[in-house]
Amino acid sequence: MEKLFHFDAPREKYQCDAAVVWCFDNRFEAGFRKFLKRIGVYNSDPIKIAGGAKCLASPDHDSDREFVLEQIRKSMWLHGASRVILMLHSDCGAYGGLAGGFGGDAGAEREHHRSEMEKAKASLTAAITGVRVEGYFVDFEGVWSTGSPS
Repeated sequence: MEKLFHFDAPREKYQCDAAVVWCFDNRFEAGFRKFLKRIGVYNSDPIKIAGGAKCLASPDHDSDREFVLEQIRKSMWLHGASRVILMLHSDCGAYGGLAGGFGGDAGAEREHHRSEMEKAKASLTAAITGVRVEGYFVDFEGVWSTGSPS
């Protein structure tokens, strides 16, 4: 093998502040990372998949939910995560986008995602007891709480 790039990384095992299930839509990356730091999540185990928390609320396949639940369990076991952050966002292609899925009605989209987040939280807390779950909806203007933590 040929070394192409050098960097130094800590060798010791780290404690994770939260496992974060979020969408891989890059439009929200910078803002959501800043928000995570604001709420005290500096070391996260990111679980990025199309639709974010959709996989727990209304997965395309049951295996999608099981895969993400297993990733959360591994974050807890390997890095001590006791908190899970769930994220949904506006204009998400996994939901058909704002125009296609909600006819351009941002209010209908927000309400749908609030309901989806409740399903995602219920699914997660039923599968993994004792975990703290927080849900957030991200749009082009900010981050919104979807309700109190579970």
